[in-house]
Amino acid sequence: MKKNKKTALITGANRGIGKAIAEEFVKKGIQIIGTSTTQNGVNIINKYLKENGFGLVLNLNNTDSIIQNIKNISKKYSIDILINNAGIKKDNLLIKMTDKDWNDVIKTNLTSIFHLIKYVLQSMIKKRYGRIITISSIIGYTGNKGQVNYSASKSGLIGFHKSLALEVASKGITVNIVSPGFIKTDFIKTLNLMQYQKYLSQIPMQRLGYAKEVANAVMFLASEKSSYITGHTLHVNGGMFMI
Repeated sequence: MKKNKKTALITGANRGIGKAIAEEFVKKGIQIIGTSTTQNGVNIINKYLKENGFGLVLNLNNTDSIIQNIKNISKKYSIDILINNAGIKKDNLLIKMTDKDWNDVIKTNLTSIFHLIKYVLQSMIKKRYGRIITISSIIGYTGNKGQVNYSASKSGLIGFHKSLALEVASKGITVNIVSPGFIKTDFIKTLNLMQYQKYLSQIPMQRLGYAKEVANAVMFLASEKSSYITGHTLHVNGGMFMI
């Protein structure tokens, strides 16, 4: 990896939306540091990135892992673009939801982003440039039965990013959210046929979105074309939810 090229750190880059984002960035000459929770995921990242970056194991449920990895990366590379993409679901009705299911989702989907941004932000402020983009979800706006933990984590990102955008707006750093609707990824594989048809009927475009369509939105917010946009949520949902 070359130090004179822009560098993007993308969590959950081994599949789905994260992989699609990384592939679009590579086309624009941006080098990638992609994360996965497993070594197998890292191998996948290394295989498709080739000379355009590398993968590393990052446990978003472990604060020490986040801090140490960011410190190690910062010794060699300056992160210009941070894409918070990785997330988990542990669905259940609230009355049946365990403390662990609540805490794991909040810690991975919300608290980890606090730590990632905090330690990446220092170098961005120093060079007075940065792009922070986080993948949220339509569920953060609409809610969904059986997903109080997931919905709370994604809703929390909205206020977090608006406040952060105000804090760093004068420092050349933009902070935005991309909020996908139902996208063809592993996340929807848990739906049965009835659930699938129900959600499809709620989408005016009458189809699911593609990971590349989310990646295109992220690419725009990471580019100079969006230099006057911050604190914004860009919805990519086929008209399922409008605000």
